Amino acid sequence: MSLGEFLADRLPTVVLTLLAAAFGFALLVTLGEGTYAGGYLAGAILLAQALAFALEYWQRRRFYGEVERGMARLDKKYLISELLPEPGFAEGRIFAELTREADKSMCDAVAASERASKEYREYIETWVHEIKTPISAARLMLENDPGESAKPLSRELTRIENYVEQALYYSRSGGVERDYRIRETTLRALVASALKKNAELLIEAGASIRTEGLDRTVYTDAKWIDFMLGQVLMNSVKYRRGPLEISVVGAAAGGAVSLTVADNGIGVPAGDLPHIFEKGFTGENGRRGAKSTGLGLYLCKKLCDKMGLAVSLASAPDAGTRVTFAFPTDESRRMET
Repeated sequence: MSLGEFLADRLPTVVLTLLAAAFGFALLVTLGEGTYAGGYLAGAILLAQALAFALEYWQRRRFYGEVERGMARLDKKYLISELLPEPGFAEGRIFAELTREADKSMCDAVAASERASKEYREYIETWVHEIKTPISAARLMLENDPGESAKPLSRELTRIENYVEQALYYSRSGGVERDYRIRETTLRALVASALKKNAELLIEAGASIRTEGLDRTVYTDAKWIDFMLGQVLMNSVKYRRGPLEISVVGAAAGGAVSLTVADNGIGVPAGDLPHIFEKGFTGENGRRGAKSTGLGLYLCKKLCDKMGLAVSLASAPDAGTRVTFAFPTDESRRMET
């Protein structure tokens, strides 16, 4: 709060003080006390008001200055009441009390929202684990009764499993740190696990896989990477054109290890590239006919951000797509069991 703003807010008081000083001066002069006496009275009135303004301005400037500095330090602005100094004036005490009440109400609302979110997440995770039982039972039934329709049904079950897994990781994406365990592993192990898990869809698509440079050590959570690689592989299958070719290449550069998954699919239009990692974005290809939730790449980006990894995508129409994950190689990232 500047001095100009302070005085502008008290303009009526300033005007009345000036009028009172002028009236006192005129009154003493009219009564024959002389201009000196009138001037002393007017000066006393103005000086008293000036000192009152100065004290009031100092109190408010100090108080609101501390409030502003406290706000600047806070990540959660609604907790400002915890840093409020004790005001030395009545208006400040009223403001502080109202702020504390408002903050308490906000904290209660935030706590209730977090509880509801936690309960919903726990429900989704429980549902995911429960739904796996009938899916597994259906697979056993298909294995025990193979027939002409077994393969199509098995493929659909695989898609169901992928969507169920996507729901599980979506529910967990807000709290990766609670379920994130960094371990030493290799790119080869990560890729082998993802290829095995998605083997049925890749075989159905007639995919040919080429790998290179995978004998490199990284420190990460294999489970989360397995999910992200699965999302990329499913996109390659979904947006293929003709015989599907996938290359998985590891490389080291700039203090990081990269893993690039490239395909020869239909590619991504240039106008869609800036939005490819946005939640729910399906783009031109998704609207053209392929069933897309717009969540796969969004989850990859969100999980990578939380895990300290980098992910990027390069593509062009009819030129395939390349998705690259970059892993830090610093061993200090490794978390002990």
